[in-house]
Amino acid sequence: MGNFAANEGLSIFVILVWLGINAFLFVHFYIVFLDERFYYTRVLLGHALSWARAPAACLNFNCMLILLPVCRNLLSFLRGTIQCCSRTAARQLDRNITFHKLVAYMIALHTAIHIIAHLFNFERFMNAQLDGNASDINYVLSQIGNGDNRSFLNPIRTNDTNQTIVMFTTIAGLTGVVITLALILIITSSMEVIRRSYFEVFWFTHHLFVVFFIGLVLHGVGRIVRGQTVTSLENHKPNECEKYFEQWGKNGSHCQYPEFAGNPPMTWKWVVAPMFLYLCERLIRFIRSQQKVVITKVVMHPSKTLELQMKKKGFKMEVGQYVFMQCPSISQLEWHPFTLTSAPEEDHFSVHIRIVGDWTERLYKACGGDKSEFQDAWKLPKMAVDGPFGTASEDVFRYEAVVLVGAGIGVTPFASILKSVWYKHVQENADIFTKKQSFLKCM
Repeated sequence: MGNFAANEGLSIFVILVWLGINAFLFVHFYIVFLDERFYYTRVLLGHALSWARAPAACLNFNCMLILLPVCRNLLSFLRGTIQCCSRTAARQLDRNITFHKLVAYMIALHTAIHIIAHLFNFERFMNAQLDGNASDINYVLSQIGNGDNRSFLNPIRTNDTNQTIVMFTTIAGLTGVVITLALILIITSSMEVIRRSYFEVFWFTHHLFVVFFIGLVLHGVGRIVRGQTVTSLENHKPNECEKYFEQWGKNGSHCQYPEFAGNPPMTWKWVVAPMFLYLCERLIRFIRSQQKVVITKVVMHPSKTLELQMKKKGFKMEVGQYVFMQCPSISQLEWHPFTLTSAPEEDHFSVHIRIVGDWTERLYKACGGDKSEFQDAWKLPKMAVDGPFGTASEDVFRYEAVVLVGAGIGVTPFASILKSVWYKHVQENADIFTKKQSFLKCM
């Protein structure tokens, strides 16, 4: 139990804090929209208003987080910063993709709640507009703002429409449809069976996140969710005036017509910082991709495994790290991760690539893997390399005893470690902290 707490305690704490913030935001914003300002909005919509706005707040929070776990350079910087203070905290960064997935599931959950609630809202908006009964407060509220069209409460302003038309002719409706379709495609294409068998589908579809975030920022611009203005509340108390709605604005009435205004869009305040960080991340990746990479050696190993030995100016690595590689002659957009199999002491860096998919098959052929004759260096494809990026294997020499367990191509991180151990003991005769290493290869 003690080992479990030491290894998993911080992870569990982080997840509980994340869940707690989600719960707090949901409850807080549910209560916020029970405020007096939204009294007449609730008359039209009931509690579906709060059920729509509470998950929207959680969506803002999670959309703020979703990009951070995939900012690889940021994570590498954080790893180097906190590693000297806490190795346990540094190891949490290795679970970035797991947290990325959890946040995505939470976004999907709150999106579903938000959509269902708004379906009820638009149905009630439509019914109130079509009522036509001047003795019904819902109809009276729907007619407010017909003259100047500024202080309206009901965003549906005409009888000659329906929910489908509203969905595709309003900013909120149209962006909502776009966001939802993008999210569905992103999540479904991220399933393991798609990712493993059709990686290109996953890769291209995942970049719909750009469309998702643009739609997210624009979603609230239409200000469909509206409440009574503060000035209006001073002259019109909803609790007192609701029952006199037929006399609103008439001579002798102490209740004037209420005035309404839309909530200003808030999502951009949540996502602008992570969007900026991610933009910087992509800029760094682009600059790195333009740096020249020279393939110095190509080795064809048994079982269709390709080894590439490369050099790049200024490239520095640690054991167990990985890089992202692109071959422009195969695809200008696809980047694939590969663990480095060389040691930091070597004058080159290398990767071992198992040929298991379309991209790796084309790289295999481009490097002459399907030819028996010698391949000239100038015929080898150009490569772009982004990285290296840190993993938990970097800490291997911080422990006295280490057990390395790998299977198949999964042993590649340990090739770097074993080579580095050999260099340290044989060539450098260095005194390293690690005294015992066990290497287990599973068949």
